[in-house]
Amino acid sequence: MTDASQEDAGTGFAALRPALMRVAYRMLGSVADAEDILQEAFIRWMKVDRGKVLEPEAFLRRTVTRLCLDQLKSARHQRETYVGPWLPEPVVEEEEDEDVTLPLMLALERLSPLERAAFLLHDVFGLEFEEVATTIQRDAAACRQLAARARTHVREARPRYQVSRHRGLELAKAFFTASRSGDMQALGAMLADDISVHADGGGKRSAAAEPILGLEAVMKFHESLAVKLRESGSTLVRAGFVNGLPGFITLEADGELQTTALDIEDGRITAIYVVRNPDKLRHLH
Repeated sequence: MTDASQEDAGTGFAALRPALMRVAYRMLGSVADAEDILQEAFIRWMKVDRGKVLEPEAFLRRTVTRLCLDQLKSARHQRETYVGPWLPEPVVEEEEDEDVTLPLMLALERLSPLERAAFLLHDVFGLEFEEVATTIQRDAAACRQLAARARTHVREARPRYQVSRHRGLELAKAFFTASRSGDMQALGAMLADDISVHADGGGKRSAAAEPILGLEAVMKFHESLAVKLRESGSTLVRAGFVNGLPGFITLEADGELQTTALDIEDGRITAIYVVRNPDKLRHLH
């Protein structure tokens, strides 16, 4: 195989890499694991007889999906032994992702690997069931059933009222200011009665071991947190969309980053998702 052929193959893979990364990350919820999957897919791509591959994108998408399915088998055990609430590794972007938001990614965690693959490939990425069937090595009828079951489980996680980009970022910045300054009146006005807080420390940094539920409990939590933050400090690094939700990155007193994502409905914050596990934040540095 000539150097020119290898170079062309590498260039072709690089062009498809963003689309393949979207598939891998949404399957796994981990940037690091998705990167590993793409590296393995690239190795296989360089070894295959590419002259016989009629549709490189379809071939590579199938390769990535099958590698993810294998990875999910071991990931399930890791999630079962995870310390505290598990949240996906945060991806922070300037624009919102309306296809797969953080609540939907959490709902996907409750699906079987095959249900997850069928739902993402068909409902999110728009593939026909015949292509889904070829990818996950099941017949089209079975894939339809897998996707239908998945839809039943994730229906409630779909955003019902899309907050505007401007309003979302405005609320995120206001939440940062109120929560760090201890302005409980301003903070309470932003929160829904059924507010919940989910913090992922992974046993590496302090975080609530269970979700904090209800307005009264969440307000008490932020009252005590504000006292600590006034003493130690918390610096806003940037606002943006964290897994499709308005939010921000902060630099905390221990020198580590932290992400906060806000689920907003009818102008009120209904859920707060905080990632503190340093293993999940390395890519943000």
